[in-house]
Amino acid sequence: MINRWIVFAACMLVGGGLGFWARTVNGLSFGLGIGLAVAAMVWLVIDSFFINRLLRWLRAEQSNDTPAVMAGSAPSLPGVWGEVADRTRRLLKNRDQQYQESQARLDEFLAAMQASPSGVVLLDAQGRIEWCNQMASQHFGFDAQRDVMQHIANLVRDPAFKAYMATGNFAHDVVIPGSASTPARPVKLSVHVHSYGKDRKLLLSRDITAVELAEAMRRDFVANVSHEIRTPLTVLSGFIETLQTLPLKEPERARYLALMSQQSQRMQTLVSDLLTLSRLEGSPSPSANEWTTLGALLAQCEQEAKALSAVIAPQGHKLEFESGPVSEIAGVQTELYSAMSNLVTNAVRYTPEGGLVRVSWKLLEDGRGEFKVKDTGPGIAPEHLPRLTERFYRIDRSRSRETGGTGLGLAIVKHVAQRHGAELHIESEPGQGSCFSIVFPAARVRRIQLAQAA
Repeated sequence: MINRWIVFAACMLVGGGLGFWARTVNGLSFGLGIGLAVAAMVWLVIDSFFINRLLRWLRAEQSNDTPAVMAGSAPSLPGVWGEVADRTRRLLKNRDQQYQESQARLDEFLAAMQASPSGVVLLDAQGRIEWCNQMASQHFGFDAQRDVMQHIANLVRDPAFKAYMATGNFAHDVVIPGSASTPARPVKLSVHVHSYGKDRKLLLSRDITAVELAEAMRRDFVANVSHEIRTPLTVLSGFIETLQTLPLKEPERARYLALMSQQSQRMQTLVSDLLTLSRLEGSPSPSANEWTTLGALLAQCEQEAKALSAVIAPQGHKLEFESGPVSEIAGVQTELYSAMSNLVTNAVRYTPEGGLVRVSWKLLEDGRGEFKVKDTGPGIAPEHLPRLTERFYRIDRSRSRETGGTGLGLAIVKHVAQRHGAELHIESEPGQGSCFSIVFPAARVRRIQLAQAA
């Protein structure tokens, strides 16, 4: 600042000296005043030029949408204006650095929200969308670019959601259908709104379809188990009460005891199947180093099928077992037998008396092994096929109880197949019988030469 006044004083001295010289030489009485005025005007023009350069630079910087001040972008000015420009450049550089750091933190924060497994939507005070992540776009069908600043109520029209937003009580969440929900494949979203800032809102969405399905399956499972156990218990309780209160003849007494034995066996089978499912779900995957001969498994299945057929069909069934090439399967023998036995006994139970049940094993061209059970039973309608492996799912409950089924056999088969890396295939048409097959991967199947087998 002192330098500026020194320059001004120097200009005034030069102007005054020239004016004094003009007065002395030319005799101008007002030469000194003119000289001083001209000097002041020159100083003012030069100073205004420097100020104008500084102001143009500042205006250019102010017009930038994104700060981008470079170290040498400030004009080179002398004196105090140079110092002002330099200090301003430093301030703008610090501002630029702080802006970039803030922008980087914001980008990291948005990237974290973008990676969130939950949908995230930021709403302004009027309920308009300021930002949403990709998961929210999938949940609600938003377009992250097109729908910015659109009102949330215009895009999510579910009545439960509108009532939830209207009440303003966000202490709990609300469950609504997702944008991809269909009657065949419903999608459920849990939506929870949190207030922040000045009347702004953070909307979080979570896909709870699997949770809802698991909860429904749990309720159905408990209800089914309770029902399956209650029925034989009621029968047993009634027979026991009859035996205790009424004098029965020996034939009636024997018949009641036989029915009681049948119901207790039914409960025992149910509990056994439940324990088998629990063991399958809780144990580690079977090793591929334990090998079981297919011939032994088929022989056990054939023996059980003949015994069951003799009990439920006086005239029996036509049972055909084709063992195919001598082979081995890597896995747990008890699990493999349980899966194969369930398929065979199911075919016997649901095939009419005198019908044909064909069980076969063969090696496919790609090295995989196929265990197949084909029957001439009544067949299954297409709408039932996707649900056959659900626990306690039955097409005809009365028929299942007559044949002694628990509704868990195919669920056990599915779990065993999955644990051994195999695939369960079901083919059936009403009136054309059914075909169930388990295809084992090539890594778990090997053929044995006859000499080796002997």
